[in-house]
Amino acid sequence: MRQRPWPALRLVLALVLGACVALFSGVWTVAVYWVGPEPVELGFDSAYDGHEHSLIVTVVRPRSPAEQAGLQPGDRMAAIDGERFESAETQSAVWRRHKPGDRVQLTIVRPGVAGQVLLHGAFRAAQAGGMSEVVSATLGSLIAVPFVVVGLTVLFLRLEDPHAWLLALLFASFVTVPRVPTNYLGIAPVLRTFVRAYVAVFLGELGALFYFFFAVFPVRSPIDRRLPWLKWVGVATGLAFALPGLTTGQLVTPPLPWRMPQAFESQAALVYELGFLSLGFLSLVWNYVGSHDNDARRKLRVILWGAIAGVAPGLVYRILQDLGGILPASGAAGTILGLATVLLPLSFAYAVVKHRVLEVPALIRQSARYLLVQRGFTALLTLLSIGVTLSLAATIGPYLQPRLALTAPGEIALGAAFGTLLLWGGLNVHRRVSSRIDRAFFRSAYDARVILEDLAERLRAADDRGEIAALLARHVRDALQPERVVVYIEDGSGRLHTDDTDIVPALRTLDSTFPALQAVAAFARPVDLGARDAQASGEEVALFAALGAECLVPMVGREGRLSGLVALGPRRSEAPYAGEDRRLLASVAAQAAAALDNIRLAEEIATRLDAERRTAREMEIASEVQRKLLPDSAPVMRTLTCAARCIQARSVGGDCYDYLDFGRGLVGLVLADVSGKGVHAALLMANLQAHLRSQSSTTPDDPARVLHEVNRLLWASTATQHYATLFFGVYDDGRRRLRYVNCGHNPPVLLRASGDVERLPPTAPAIGLFERWECSVGEVTLATGDVLAVFSDGVTDAPSKELEFGEERLIAELCAVRDGDVVAIVDRILSAVQRSSGQTQFDDLTLLVARSI
Repeated sequence: MRQRPWPALRLVLALVLGACVALFSGVWTVAVYWVGPEPVELGFDSAYDGHEHSLIVTVVRPRSPAEQAGLQPGDRMAAIDGERFESAETQSAVWRRHKPGDRVQLTIVRPGVAGQVLLHGAFRAAQAGGMSEVVSATLGSLIAVPFVVVGLTVLFLRLEDPHAWLLALLFASFVTVPRVPTNYLGIAPVLRTFVRAYVAVFLGELGALFYFFFAVFPVRSPIDRRLPWLKWVGVATGLAFALPGLTTGQLVTPPLPWRMPQAFESQAALVYELGFLSLGFLSLVWNYVGSHDNDARRKLRVILWGAIAGVAPGLVYRILQDLGGILPASGAAGTILGLATVLLPLSFAYAVVKHRVLEVPALIRQSARYLLVQRGFTALLTLLSIGVTLSLAATIGPYLQPRLALTAPGEIALGAAFGTLLLWGGLNVHRRVSSRIDRAFFRSAYDARVILEDLAERLRAADDRGEIAALLARHVRDALQPERVVVYIEDGSGRLHTDDTDIVPALRTLDSTFPALQAVAAFARPVDLGARDAQASGEEVALFAALGAECLVPMVGREGRLSGLVALGPRRSEAPYAGEDRRLLASVAAQAAAALDNIRLAEEIATRLDAERRTAREMEIASEVQRKLLPDSAPVMRTLTCAARCIQARSVGGDCYDYLDFGRGLVGLVLADVSGKGVHAALLMANLQAHLRSQSSTTPDDPARVLHEVNRLLWASTATQHYATLFFGVYDDGRRRLRYVNCGHNPPVLLRASGDVERLPPTAPAIGLFERWECSVGEVTLATGDVLAVFSDGVTDAPSKELEFGEERLIAELCAVRDGDVVAIVDRILSAVQRSSGQTQFDDLTLLVARSI
């Protein structure tokens, strides 16, 4: 069967569209910089009012023919030598017919004066343009560039995508927003005909295309689902307004079989355009607010704000000026609002690169990202400088000119100096924030923080291994764009299993005791075969080859157990996995391993509870699990030795302590006391400990942020009567500095080498008690010989022959043995507490002692 020539036809049409847009944009440059302005002038600035077919005078230059004739700002020029201003081109056409010295009659409508005022003046040779004219012309030629580049780039990369065609046509329409300067009347007649036809067609379709695009992208809007024909009505109406004006470049109301009011007929095209632009905004906002598809909301977020900042101000301005008559016409305001429209293509370009709104090749996305992030900020600063310069030129330039006796070159120099100063300051700011921009935006899809936060939130509710595998596959695929991701999860029997049906059946189950897998697990971090070529065994090479993997990411749980494995194929961009990528994968693997450990421990508890069905066995199992959750030994540090012990009042308890090794000489010291007793307190303690471990790995330098997230997770997953007091400190081994947060816990005792006693009071309420939770971070420095004792209330509240053991007794015992081994210090104090309370222990006894060496 003969293949239909659709691909070739699409390419031809795209080339034709690109040529038309490029030619139209080129005419602007030719008109401004080559043809030049009209040869004569009267010395005033104005804005064309299409509703009244007149010129509104905005500025009258000092000592100009316009001033000598009596023209004033705010005057409305209705005719010149009896000729009405039927279009924005009329003035330029009249000016080009005259030479210096020709006299002219101006018909003026002046506010507050009845009837028309006739003024007479004489043309003079056109003076060199002032700063505002030069900046306006420059801006006019720059506005089209982002629309042309983004629209045509996306189109030629996605010729088969209807959304890409709609985007290209929409951006081709936006090129007409600032309108071509009337200088184009001085170019060849055939080009003038083309420009007028282009303006009429694309300006007529601007509102309809804006609505059409957002009615169907990225999904159909509620309006389009209810009124699918409306977008086609908009396109047809735009053509109806455009066709009668092909030769004039104006939108003309077509002849109708019925008679309509004159005022409505003159405003019909404007009402149509503004109405469909408003419908497009409504569709965009409705799609974003009402969508339950997170992917669609992600794609629309940046575009929504770009449209709001770039298009909405101009739309509101046009409504208030042309329909409401509230705002006066202003050339400077129009130029500045036209400049703001470039935010739309820039936001769309960023969304394409950052969020893959329309799929383009990975290498192109990376190159575009570099351009947008590293150079886009500089470009925006440049445009901002030009815009501010133009605004000042339009507002205060006319007042400074006569007072400072500025000529046009001096006016330009003053504005250029101010713009250069503003640009210089902006570039200094850019250098200061460049590293933050890189950290914030240079990721293939999401940055590491977004991935970790989203994954942590989802893993909190995950209670199934299959769900965890799906979450891992999706997040890793979004982050790094590998050709393939296969996730293996340990099924409880010591074997790793995947549900991926595309993989070879023989490889769907792996033995976790296989030497090559054990070698990968021993690294406890992502393994890139390319970096292991020299040390890799034949079995490891065979494993990589069998899985078709370029990088293996082990999920190592407690006690070095291999809980899962992620196999990543080559990246679509053909770039290797960099160190930043491996660090991201290591963090994700740690999160998943903690979640799998929780599931495995919960399954062990549930299995044993079901087998025994009795409280005694339940306590035994829970006690065993809880003992495994407590660290076996203290971390080895250069300036600090630690020891801790927990003696439970029952088989299980609600006290715990932990050491968290963050690397870089940072060690976390944790002691917590959960409310309640028995199994519930033990499970809550395990949950708290798991949250602390998983959250601390993301930002170990910021204990306040860690505990904010832990409080949110604990509050959301427990009843309001369950909470925990907690002491969480991060010790810097190199600086001997302890930064801590005390969440409603007993103040730890710091016994200085001098014999002075300090206490570390609470800096925050208990964890999990309030949804809105705030804290502050304390800080102390430990000198050689200082001893820190962190304890639960079971130690000081233990009953004795007096009222209770008490804090003073604890300090006395600590002073007596402060020079001994920290393990001996812990054992002696807890033994003293037990002797004081006799045979009865009512609460858990937990003590952590650290001594600076």
